[in-house]
Amino acid sequence: MNTLEYCHEFDFSKINFIERKIRITHPRTIISGPPRVGKTFLIYDYLAKFKVEDYLYIDFKDIRNSKKVIEKNLEEYIYRNKIKVLVLEDFQFDIKIPFCESIIISTQKEHYLKAYKNIFLNPLDFEEYLLHENKNQNITQSFNTFLKHGNLPESVNKPEYIIYKDLQNIIKLYTNDLISQQILKILLDNIDEKKSLNQLYLTLKEDYKVSKDKFYEKCKEFEEKRIIYFIKKYNQDRATKKIYSYNSAFFNAINYKKKFKNELTNIVFQELLNKFKEIYFLDYIDFFIPKEKIAICPIAFFNSSLMSPTLKRILKVAKENKVENLYIITVSNNETFTIDNIEINVLPFYEWALT
Repeated sequence: MNTLEYCHEFDFSKINFIERKIRITHPRTIISGPPRVGKTFLIYDYLAKFKVEDYLYIDFKDIRNSKKVIEKNLEEYIYRNKIKVLVLEDFQFDIKIPFCESIIISTQKEHYLKAYKNIFLNPLDFEEYLLHENKNQNITQSFNTFLKHGNLPESVNKPEYIIYKDLQNIIKLYTNDLISQQILKILLDNIDEKKSLNQLYLTLKEDYKVSKDKFYEKCKEFEEKRIIYFIKKYNQDRATKKIYSYNSAFFNAINYKKKFKNELTNIVFQELLNKFKEIYFLDYIDFFIPKEKIAICPIAFFNSSLMSPTLKRILKVAKENKVENLYIITVSNNETFTIDNIEINVLPFYEWALT
């Protein structure tokens, strides 16, 4: 029995799959996204509609699979066995894609082909997280675990000590040497910070021998794979950018120290990723969505009874940028009021995320 015959035996019809907001609906789809965000289970869900004999599932990460054998025999095998759906997991686009009625491709980095629909999959948003969770916690406890443990589907119901080990392994998966690992770590250590790449490079260089070219190359690679995001200041392309990650729990996986404000701001950013294409920041305002005239400021313990200097500065910048709705994301506070024609909505994270 060769590689393709083994790949033809997989049966995904009995896998317990929890719904995601995104599904594969097009017969030719390229699904991309960082590791462990749920791309494979989206594919399993799609395959569950077909008979086992109708699909061929090839995972190029599986070291048992011979790429040489696949490349040589794939086209003939599909024709001879009347395969209706071909799945190419972790595909590098380095061999010819044969004809098939339906072709589903997964890859970390986005790739565009004519006649294919592209899906980029982010990790769970908070609403999806609640669907996956089976601990029967109240909403506040669910928010706490979401903040601490992150948004990867596989992390939802695991013990904390296993989660952080798994997250560390994912960091190692992203990197192929010690220097790359340290570059990613310093980026993750600075989530929600306004730091230039040169600042970070000089800091890292104090402890590790690293060339500037490699540092910048790796930062670009992590950005292209959407592991790290560099957010621009609105209308100031040359200004220092702010750093975020697709999963705030990486911070806890590399640190014993706590930065609650930074972690809260990062999970707010994660929610915005699923809703808006253009996200900026302003002085005193963490996130600004110009098309919607919305500003978002995570302030864990907000008190509106006093017009604090911080709120005054936020409102001044909001007014200058014609903001109509200001959202202040908190741990538990909840109120709405208007100042200078700006509606201010103070909401706990879990309420804001679910609306």
